[in-house]
Amino acid sequence: MNIDKIEPKRALKTLRDEIDNIFDRFVERPLGVITGQVVAPVDISETDTEVIVKSDLPGMELSDIDVSISGDILTIKGQKKKELEQAGKTYHVVERSYGSFSRSIRLPAEVDVDKVQASYKNGLLEIVMPKKESNQAKKIKIKSEDDQQG
Repeated sequence: MNIDKIEPKRALKTLRDEIDNIFDRFVERPLGVITGQVVAPVDISETDTEVIVKSDLPGMELSDIDVSISGDILTIKGQKKKELEQAGKTYHVVERSYGSFSRSIRLPAEVDVDKVQASYKNGLLEIVMPKKESNQAKKIKIKSEDDQQG
């Protein structure tokens, strides 16, 4: 009976290489490709006076995008239409996702819905939402005892 000697270092390296390979494939193929659903990735940032949401929506027409705010929830909905397949064309790889999507995001601050502005250019949706006055940061001057003795 011939028993191979087990080398723990080599076994752990092989396992680590396999896990790294799986992770690399997952990162290279976005979640939407894996699930077959359209995903609207977003960046959410905040300043003292506004909340800004940016979303990548490449290949979509402005008429296929809908943005709404209800309370503290921003909703981005859309429909990414599939291109018509052409006769005589053979597809070898199809990774782009098509269909409808809806993405709801809880806003980090209360915004003035009457002053929200949205723009769409080169596949990037940008929504700028001014905060309500009561939520805007206000600088508070700190007094010291030296100020009062003068």
